[in-house]
Amino acid sequence: MCLNASNVHYACIHSKKCWVVLTQLWVKYGLTQLLVMPLLRLALLIFSFLFWAAGLAIFTLGVWAQASLSDYMLLSANRYPNAPIILLGTGAAVTAWGFLGCLGVAAKLPYLLRAYGFFQLATLMGGLAVSLSGLFYREDIAEGFRSGLKKAVLVYGEDEGHADALDSLQRALECCGAEGWRLGNDSSTVSLPDSCCIKRKGCRNRLLPKSVFSDIELAGIHAYGCFRKVFSLVNDNIFHIAATVLGLAFTQVAGIALACLVKNVHYLIYN
Repeated sequence: MCLNASNVHYACIHSKKCWVVLTQLWVKYGLTQLLVMPLLRLALLIFSFLFWAAGLAIFTLGVWAQASLSDYMLLSANRYPNAPIILLGTGAAVTAWGFLGCLGVAAKLPYLLRAYGFFQLATLMGGLAVSLSGLFYREDIAEGFRSGLKKAVLVYGEDEGHADALDSLQRALECCGAEGWRLGNDSSTVSLPDSCCIKRKGCRNRLLPKSVFSDIELAGIHAYGCFRKVFSLVNDNIFHIAATVLGLAFTQVAGIALACLVKNVHYLIYN
């Protein structure tokens, strides 16, 4: 007897042997095809949707970083690859492959699932490589940023691009200079840009008498240097950054396992 959907429908409507036919269908196709396989496909479909959403979020973050942080990249003495461009490229690739993963599950295309699993593995290895590079070279990155800040302070007024980037950073973090507003100023007076002051009105290139050096708040100047503020911001959020990276890594491992499992089960059933 050839068991298919039409036979089951006919048996259940025109005869009293519906349960017999359903039992035969269960025995022939097994628990794997009737129950486990749909659950696996559903799990992989959910994961692929989450992966697609994560890619869209990364792409959005890249757009924001390109619009908001591009000036800050000028302040680093190190010439690393442009981080916003990396985020944009990664987000676009992850979004595209997340869609292909959903398509592979819905259309039951095992070769697409295989390619999806390989892409997940490549993404996992790339993410771990970038994370480990940032961990191992964090001191070099920090020193490069410190040197860039000091250079921007020294050439302030001579390089418009660096000056604008430094002003944006000082206003955003309420800081002044690389290590503090007084660095390199031992004279009785000092001239500061308006971004160093709490109140911008009347602050630009204001001469400050030495008598107010001991009371920085009275002078209306941001007390801390920008490097300290950035370093503290990173340190305060390092746990959340590490937890996010590890969570994404474990999620990708689960996605790789699901893609391989669905592909192998599909092969066993239909071959």
